[in-house]
Amino acid sequence: MLAHNVYFALNDNSPEAVDCLVGACKKYLCDHPGVIFFAAGRLNPELAREVNDRDFDVALQVVFDNKASHDAYQEAPDHLSFIEEQKANWGNVRVFDSDMEGAA
Repeated sequence: MLAHNVYFALNDNSPEAVDCLVGACKKYLCDHPGVIFFAAGRLNPELAREVNDRDFDVALQVVFDNKASHDAYQEAPDHLSFIEEQKANWGNVRVFDSDMEGAA
């Protein structure tokens, strides 16, 4: 499996703007071939321990069955539409891609 985790810090991080990005994630990014898990949501304001990275407003997690599915997703028209529609409000985007293994 390949986990694709993206953390967005928004220029306008009002509740409405956060809702807009979460909604766009759901609209454009959840239904791609090879996706075995999808979730998008906001920073949890109650979790503020020293180890918590809080430098984001919206988190996106997509787990693919393999790297080929991930690579196809990167070029998919819906993914490209998502970027074009939403990128103007992105102050910073951090992407963490990792190979994953489930428990035996």
